[in-house]
Amino acid sequence: MYARALFDLIHRHGDALLALLSGLEDGADELFASPNTLAAVEGHLLDIARTLAHLPPVVMLRLPQVDWLAWSAVLIALERQQSARREIVWYVASAALPATLVLLDELHRREPDWFQIHY
Repeated sequence: MYARALFDLIHRHGDALLALLSGLEDGADELFASPNTLAAVEGHLLDIARTLAHLPPVVMLRLPQVDWLAWSAVLIALERQQSARREIVWYVASAALPATLVLLDELHRREPDWFQIHY
């Protein structure tokens, strides 16, 4: 049940973030020129990175293809409000996030019992 709650949280923020990015015509330049959009994107990224950091270790081990180093780097950069975070924010938002969502969906299909809600 715990993995399901985390999975749902990651997807909720991931889908919202991807919707924000889909409205950008000029990619990273437009994102970083818009303080409001950047704040929203970084907020979603921070929530996703924190949630991923709390996945059960067994789930993380089943997802070796996830770029765990990038997620860790963006978590540190956003929590510390590092000024030089453009590259990691853009990479995670535009590449690591979509790949991570696909890999989580594949794991959900392969291991549905991990994501069941039992009462």
